[in-house]
Amino acid sequence: MNLPNKLTILRILLVPFMMIFYMNGAPIIATIIFLVSSFTDMLDGYYARKYGLITNFGKIMDPLADKILVITAFVLLVEQGIVAGWILTVILAREFIVSGLRMVAAAEGIVIAAGISGKIKTVTQMIAIPLLMLNNWPGYLFNVRLDMIFLWICLVMTVISGVEYVYKNRKVFLRDGC
Repeated sequence: MNLPNKLTILRILLVPFMMIFYMNGAPIIATIIFLVSSFTDMLDGYYARKYGLITNFGKIMDPLADKILVITAFVLLVEQGIVAGWILTVILAREFIVSGLRMVAAAEGIVIAAGISGKIKTVTQMIAIPLLMLNNWPGYLFNVRLDMIFLWICLVMTVISGVEYVYKNRKVFLRDGC
């Protein structure tokens, strides 16, 4: 098993630890675990592309590991009353729609690459979640909570990237006469 795939597995294995620490009143440790996990996402993609280590395992498990990490963090934040449940619903709906679209495309031999709006969505999630987990540390921007700014940017990018994926790949759905 190559390094990028090991990093993907590490990301999945770290999620329960993040959850345990957060649920037991140690948000700083949970946030550190989240940040380390997020860093493994960047690192595994970098090594896979740089050294030609892209595998079918990585193509499937890397995005799945990302979803497990992010959705678990958002579920924890909803459970604590920090994030509204409807926001998580929007995020989940986008993830299910994009994943379904990718599965349909893959069945037809089409690979759907991540677009720039999807990458921006991911970056804003990776910034919003630690801020939310740490109760808005380090603070405010123009008297507005920094965590809420990034949460709203994340939400907007979630919708934009979902619409973009569907629009750019509508031909995948239209092949069956939908």
